[in-house]
Amino acid sequence: MNLLLDTHVFIWWNSDASRLGKAAIAAIADPANDTYISAASVWEIAVKRQLGRLSYSGSPVEAIERCGFLALPILTAHAELVGTLPPLHADPFDRMLIAQAKCASLTLVTSDRKVAAYAVPQLWAG
Repeated sequence: MNLLLDTHVFIWWNSDASRLGKAAIAAIADPANDTYISAASVWEIAVKRQLGRLSYSGSPVEAIERCGFLALPILTAHAELVGTLPPLHADPFDRMLIAQAKCASLTLVTSDRKVAAYAVPQLWAG
């Protein structure tokens, strides 16, 4: 299975994995699965940290490497698909993750109920 972690799941994995459910932990820890972290998540962490809305220490890029995750760049096809998504979720970072999951056939690991409304393969993180 190819996974794309929602930003909060990536943060929890690195700071308090006990917040994740057993199925999510097992899927992320399974070496048979490829786990991706989007450039949008790194961007979201940087923006929210700068605004004082997120306490995240260290480098998310280094955390991606340390965890053995794969970095997922934002492609023009991802950006274009965002514009076709129904307006069920206003957060631009989450909308990008949804588009990336759809384009790359990834399972989005999330606990965001607004994301759950989209037709994209998902694994509930909670």
